Amino acid sequence: MNTMKRSLCLLLSLLLMLLCAPAMAETPAEPIDYAGQLRLNMASETVKTEATVKTFIDGDTTHFIVPENVCANGVLKARFLAVNTPEITGKIEEYGKKAADYTREKLTNAVSIIIESDDGRWNLDSTGERHLVWVWYQPEEGAEYRCLNLELLQNGLCIANSTANNRYGSTCMAALNQARSLKLYVYSGQKDPDFYYGDAIELTLRELRTNLADYNGKKVAFNGVVTMNSNNAVYVESSDPESGLYFGMSVYYGYGLSGKGLSILGVGNEVRIVGTLQYYEAGGTWQVSGLTYRMMKPKDPGNIQLLSEGHTPAYVLTDPATFASGTVVLSGEDSERTFPYAELAVATSIEMHDLTVVDVYTTDNEDSASNGAMTLTCEHDGTTVMVRTGILTDESGKLITSDAFLGRTIDVRGVVDFYDGGHQIKVLTLNNITIHD
Repeated sequence: MNTMKRSLCLLLSLLLMLLCAPAMAETPAEPIDYAGQLRLNMASETVKTEATVKTFIDGDTTHFIVPENVCANGVLKARFLAVNTPEITGKIEEYGKKAADYTREKLTNAVSIIIESDDGRWNLDSTGERHLVWVWYQPEEGAEYRCLNLELLQNGLCIANSTANNRYGSTCMAALNQARSLKLYVYSGQKDPDFYYGDAIELTLRELRTNLADYNGKKVAFNGVVTMNSNNAVYVESSDPESGLYFGMSVYYGYGLSGKGLSILGVGNEVRIVGTLQYYEAGGTWQVSGLTYRMMKPKDPGNIQLLSEGHTPAYVLTDPATFASGTVVLSGEDSERTFPYAELAVATSIEMHDLTVVDVYTTDNEDSASNGAMTLTCEHDGTTVMVRTGILTDESGKLITSDAFLGRTIDVRGVVDFYDGGHQIKVLTLNNITIHD
């Protein structure tokens, strides 16, 4: 009986192997290169223009230099159609760096870039500031243009964003579904090797400011006093007893905080900041972002926290020549390091006297929230210092214009900022400017 059972089991096993053999012999189909199949039609009804990159923001947002008949200021802020890559600005998300690096690599090495609308006009996104576009790049001379939006989809570097509702919708959906089935990157279920999963690293602002590259992409925690609130960000500074200097950081809170969370970041508050350090390329500066506040768990170590109130900015009295070209030597455990003074002073509050205003540039753009703000070019004993104001008004609410400053000598109190390749002093209110007779 046992022999019959064994024979029967063997027969069944052979039958199963025969039935399964064709399926086992099949090889998986090669992934389809949808970006290689789609062709740029220069004769279609869409509007198109050649472009070059001005600034990379993240995987699906880039600022392009374009002809002035496309954008009056020659810069088009592009939001890629059909895709939503993980964030690396404001907050940090898994595979955000991978997507951003992919976009940067393709466009940096391209011999030509063409941006295309989805219809017959340039359309803005919901922010009213970015244009929705298809981005095509030519990888080498004589090659066909490839659609970067589609490549991000087929490589699993983004999630859907009105992916089916556009002129290339069916191809976009096919590329997206293929990436899902192949479990690529954001669909892999695997940890991102470039993402920091650990707890916040407790440090001082001196340690952070002097070793920025070491903490890039990591969650950090530090204490400091809030000195200014501007453009959905605050500046936080703290003193370093060893050097006698102040060190600061820009902290971007974006639109993710409200109520109690925002009140914690009030000017004059000493706070504990917890967030991720990142390099903000559009501004050329470092910032901490990704802040959270869980009201039901106020002592959560991942929360920002209010430590004390009633503080004032340091407003360190600074010599213009030191600010423009001075250096600072800091001693470490094993060596000394030299830093440009202004580089270390970024995001800290300073005071400067006897600056003569020799030129004034006024922002004149009705679509800009800073329309009416001014950049003052100042001189002091042959040293040039730039001062950037907010939109200034007098006690009656009347707008202060360049006439109030040009040719006059002023004292200023503000926060050190970095803009367009140089350091400047940001001053938001008229109360922080003294105009000499």
